[in-house]
Amino acid sequence: MTQEKPDPAAENPAAATPTDAAASAAEAPVEQTPEQQLAELQQKLSEMQDNFLRAKAEGENIRRRAAEDIGKAHKFAIEGFAEHLVPVADSLYAALSAEAVDAKGFKEGLEITLKQLMSAFEKGRLVEINPASGDKFDPHHHQAISMVPSEQEPGTVVSVLQRGYSLADRVLRPALVTVSQSA
Repeated sequence: MTQEKPDPAAENPAAATPTDAAASAAEAPVEQTPEQQLAELQQKLSEMQDNFLRAKAEGENIRRRAAEDIGKAHKFAIEGFAEHLVPVADSLYAALSAEAVDAKGFKEGLEITLKQLMSAFEKGRLVEINPASGDKFDPHHHQAISMVPSEQEPGTVVSVLQRGYSLADRVLRPALVTVSQSA
């Protein structure tokens, strides 16, 4: 049997090497005085309060900017549509300022202006509601002004008194129509 040599540090703690003492000191938690603990906690609290105030201010800035953006969007929502209508107004002013022209030329100018207007409506997603005679009456898009006796099937459009318009599938004004009644 081999004999093991006894550990001198185990028999005599005072005989422990300095490196062993440093290692055990590093492992042991450093005791803080209550004043040091209080100061450390106050510093952490101060940092957290500062972070909270910064986050709160950032949230307020985001809310304010969003409100401004929404206000601008409401204010300038029709800007693109208005840009499409300006040439139509120019054509109407030009027609009014023209010297006496014949009725045929005036009508041609009006037709061109109407085409410009319809193009502007199309670009602005404004759709005309103009049912043809014989189309089925649709209460979501048409408003019946009167019911008239007709040879057409009951509940169909006989004539359009005024065209309607819708914007992005939302009816702005229904078409005013007369509807055939049952005999």
